[in-house]
Amino acid sequence: MENKTPKSESVENESDELFNRIRNEPPLTTSGVSQPIEPSLDEARADLARAISKIAHSALSTKYGPLVGTIAETTAISVLKDLESNIYRAKGDFTLVAQELLDRAITSRTKKKK
Repeated sequence: MENKTPKSESVENESDELFNRIRNEPPLTTSGVSQPIEPSLDEARADLARAISKIAHSALSTKYGPLVGTIAETTAISVLKDLESNIYRAKGDFTLVAQELLDRAITSRTKKKK
């Protein structure tokens, strides 16, 4: 059993209140805004390419030389850019096809009802 003095109880209560306040407050970023700053697409692509580069360097540098990491990074960036543009084009194509199918499905139902 602990012997708590009134002073130790008040210090404990103050620390509990402080910790509860810290837990309940939203985190602040350097700009003072509570929303975390999202990385841009270019930054995310560069980070992923850097990670791929490190993996390639650690796995393949003994067999293929020290430049394999640099080559893997530039290749990863170009492949990711091409992939993004292809996905963007495919999204447009898919939207057109879906719209055409919906238009045909709707017009065929209205013709059948008449």
